Amino acid sequence: MKDFRKLKICEKSHFLTLDLYKITNAFPKSEQYGLISQIRRAASSIPTNITERCGRGSDVDFARFLQIAMGSSSEVEYLLILIFELEYIKKNI
Repeated sequence: MKDFRKLKICEKSHFLTLDLYKITNAFPKSEQYGLISQIRRAASSIPTNITERCGRGSDVDFARFLQIAMGSSSEVEYLLILIFELEYIKKNI
């Protein structure tokens, strides 16, 4: 068993999730059950899956949960592209 609090990836994905929660607060209310919900669930799934793995012992579990977290990170990446193209967020230069 590992302490997830010591893993940088858990810390970074936690802060990503917090940032996305803050950013999506400004989205149109019509997106509450659409994009807002989807990106929040996908983002929080990243640290959640890694953390859950830390409570288990095998390398097989580790690989499986990392694959799920990677899938969630790809989902977040696509949703950020969509949100940007819908002009809900603007690119920082």
